Amino acid sequence: MRVNPNLMPDLLAALNQTKLATQQDTVEISSGRSVNQPSDNPTAAALLIENNDQATFNAGYLQSLSAVQGQLSTADSTLSSVVSVLQQATNLGIEGANGTLSDADRASIATELQGIQSQLLSLANTSYQGHYVFAGTNTNTAPFVLDRTVPSGVSYAGNTIVNKVSIGSGYQLPVNMPGSQLFSGTGGDVFLAINNLIKQVQSNGDIGDAATAVGTASSYISAQRVFYGNAMNQAQSQTTYLDTAKLQLSQQQNTLGAADLATVASNLTQAGIDTQATLATIAKMSQNNLFDYIK
Repeated sequence: MRVNPNLMPDLLAALNQTKLATQQDTVEISSGRSVNQPSDNPTAAALLIENNDQATFNAGYLQSLSAVQGQLSTADSTLSSVVSVLQQATNLGIEGANGTLSDADRASIATELQGIQSQLLSLANTSYQGHYVFAGTNTNTAPFVLDRTVPSGVSYAGNTIVNKVSIGSGYQLPVNMPGSQLFSGTGGDVFLAINNLIKQVQSNGDIGDAATAVGTASSYISAQRVFYGNAMNQAQSQTTYLDTAKLQLSQQQNTLGAADLATVASNLTQAGIDTQATLATIAKMSQNNLFDYIK
C-alpha cells in the first residue's frame, strides 16, 4: 500500500475550493441571483442582457403610452364638451328664430351666444400638462386667438403637423389632429358658424340657416372624435400587450438568473461543516508523523 506522506497541499486546495464556493453562495444569497457576472453562466448572462434591454425598451414605451393616453383622453373629452356647447348654441338659435321675440329677447340670446363663443375658444385652447392639444406640434403657443379681421373672428396660430409617438418596436401612433382641421374644417367651421349665428340674431337676419350651420359644425366635430376613439383603443391595447410582456420578461429573468435560496443555504451549511472538518484534519496532522499514518 502506498501512503501519501504529504497530504497538506491536497487539504489546502480543498479548503480553498470550499472558500470559493462559500463566497459564490454568499453572493447569491445577498443578491438573490445565481448569475452575478458573465463567468457564472455565459449563456444565461447573454440572455439576461437581451432580456434587460427589452425590458428597458418596454418601460420607455409604457411611459410614452401613459402620457399619450392622458393627452388623448383630454382631447376626446374636450371635443365632447364642444359638441354639447354647440348643441346649446343650436337650441338658442332655434329659439332666436321665433318671430314673436322682441329685440331685447334676441339681444339676450346674442349675449348668451357670445358667452358660448368665448367658451368654445377656451375649449379649443385646452392644454394637457402645459401643452396645447389642438396646436399641431406647436404645443407651447395657444393655437386660437381672437382676430376681428377674419369672418370667423378667430385665427389659428398652430401648425398642421400630426405628432406620432413610438409605442412599440416599429409601431408609431398618431396622437393629435391639428386644430385647423378640427375647428375650421370645410363644412364644419365652428367659429365661423357661431360668429355668423351671433350676427344673424343681433340683426334679426336668417337665424334659422345660421343655427343649422352650427348644428352641422357640431356633427362635424362628432365625426372627428372617431380619430381619438380609435387612438385611445390602440393605446390601451398596446398597454395591455406591454404589461403582459413585462410580466413574461420578469418571469424569464427569474428562470434564467434567480438563485435557489434553499439549495444555496444548504450548500453554505455544508461548506461550513467541510471547512471545520478540513481545519481539524490540518491541526491533527501537525501533531502526527509518518509512523502514525502506517499504524
